[in-house]
Amino acid sequence: MPDLTRDLLLARFRAAAEAVARERPDVDADAAREVFAEAAGLLHDGLVLDDLDDADTAAVVEGLCAALADPDPGAAVRALARAAGDDPGDLSDREAVAAAYLSATRVLQL
Repeated sequence: MPDLTRDLLLARFRAAAEAVARERPDVDADAAREVFAEAAGLLHDGLVLDDLDDADTAAVVEGLCAALADPDPGAAVRALARAAGDDPGDLSDREAVAAAYLSATRVLQL
């Protein structure tokens, strides 16, 4: 994964952890940061985003950030994969995006 992608992943996941901690008073900010950092590391090491262009990478990272804050993150990520395949929107490679989401479920054991 290019350093730019790794940096984007880490920065967005860090921001998502902060948002979760702010929005949910029962969530410890340090624990949220640790969980999201671990998830970012697993996605990086699992090469989940390697086959995506910059725009699709950004879309998947944003989707994963939202999904991981969901009460059922596995279902949320699988829904994103289905949506990518059904309605590509601005995606340049919907199959690769859907595959990245499904790979994320395996890497993160969702």
